[in-house]
Amino acid sequence: QGARSPASVVALRAPGPPAVLVRAGSFTMGSSEVEIAHAVTLCKLEPGGDLCVDETEASFANELVPHEVYLSDFWIDRTEVTVASYRRCVSAGLCTEPPYASGGQRFDRPEVPVVLVSWSDAQRYCAWAGGRLPTEAEWERAARGAAGRRYPWGHVYNPFHANHGRLSFDELDDGDGFLELAPVGSLVAGRTPDGIDDLAGNVEEWVADYYHPEYPSGSAKDPRGPDMGEERVLRGGSYILGRPWLRGAARGHDLPTSRRAWRGFRCARDA
Repeated sequence: QGARSPASVVALRAPGPPAVLVRAGSFTMGSSEVEIAHAVTLCKLEPGGDLCVDETEASFANELVPHEVYLSDFWIDRTEVTVASYRRCVSAGLCTEPPYASGGQRFDRPEVPVVLVSWSDAQRYCAWAGGRLPTEAEWERAARGAAGRRYPWGHVYNPFHANHGRLSFDELDDGDGFLELAPVGSLVAGRTPDGIDDLAGNVEEWVADYYHPEYPSGSAKDPRGPDMGEERVLRGGSYILGRPWLRGAARGHDLPTSRRAWRGFRCARDA
């Protein structure tokens, strides 16, 4: 028999997108000092890179230190949850309609990721769809693979592989073909070898873990993050963030009650 594929794609439950099976195994989570220095270099190459002063290195220090993580098999959605899928949960009376303000209706399109959702909104949808939010470790494993890719597609930055922005939030970038939200799966070149879309750019994604600025030392098996905290972790960059935040190791964080027009989520499930 042939070698077993590291991942498989199937349709799981009607409400959500197809899911990808990520096989059990170990990978190195986090970044080294060398990788963080590279992130700062990327930042300085951005339009408006003069904003990237030496202190910028501190903004990536939460990726330290590299540590081995073993994960059991898990499923993760191939795409971010769309407006169309989220509407089904709203119609079922279990999810809250996003609070679109004046002009925000442009985000209310069936094929784009649902945005303006809190962490609890995301968690509630995933539970309704038969899953849960991915852990931070699961998300990073999906984005970087077992080999530790820098980006979901490989080690080299390509501006056309992700829907992303610039350092200056008041100057959005449409060089990748999209000024704001893109329909999920639009940038096929940015797909992971396992077949997962949009793990870099489009919208940053809520994950399950509480945020802590330092990873615990030592190796871990199926880590779930801190037991408590004020903020939750965000992953993946977005259409307003520049290239350093497209890296699979980049970490964001915010209050779980916050809602942003560049923030969404995808779901995971135990295998």
